[in-house]
Amino acid sequence: MSRRSGILEFAVLGLLRESPMHGYELRKRLNTSLGVFRAFSYGSLYPCLKTLVANGWLIEEPGSAPEEALAATLAGRRAKIVYRLTAEGKERFEELLSHTGPDTWEDEHFGVRFAFFGQTSRDVRMRVLEGRRSRLEERLEKMRASLARTRERLDDYTLELQRHGMESVEREVRWLNELIESERAGRDQRNGAAEPESPGPQARKQDRSEETGGLPRHRGGSRPDPSDDTAK
Repeated sequence: MSRRSGILEFAVLGLLRESPMHGYELRKRLNTSLGVFRAFSYGSLYPCLKTLVANGWLIEEPGSAPEEALAATLAGRRAKIVYRLTAEGKERFEELLSHTGPDTWEDEHFGVRFAFFGQTSRDVRMRVLEGRRSRLEERLEKMRASLARTRERLDDYTLELQRHGMESVEREVRWLNELIESERAGRDQRNGAAEPESPGPQARKQDRSEETGGLPRHRGGSRPDPSDDTAK
């Protein structure tokens, strides 16, 4: 399976875990919610759906009343099909969700993985974030070394483009540092606090914040898009 096919499989299973969808709605969610699929076509999605159905991870259901489906057939139109995650599909998604290999740190896959961090355990989130930071720090070191070697041979515009790329990577590293710090603070707070006998609403709200990592507040700007091509 190609890397992009694996990313698509993960994204489809993750979205369908939230709720069943028909193909058009699923494609729309991939385009709007997951930036890596902005220029994505149904022609690429359909083979993936068929493969997931064949593997037993999805089932196809009619998306309209039987009489409407019959009318669509008689009119030569294709009836809408709704895709629903099976129990085996949920297990497959959980398996993929726990994966923390080097491919989860790459530009395309990291953006998709981050979109599902709300469903990911804290330990897995930490490993993915730290791996991504390490990968970007390596990239930044190479960019700086390359710029130092070629600075004198570059015109002003090419030099500015190189600086822009470095600034994008530096910005994402700072963002990752904030996320990692927040994850660690939430873990320390959870491990160090005594469990109350009867937690009130505020305590329950705090527990939910710890489970989702307690994302840092961003002041004076938005967080970088992990799928931004300028960070490559």
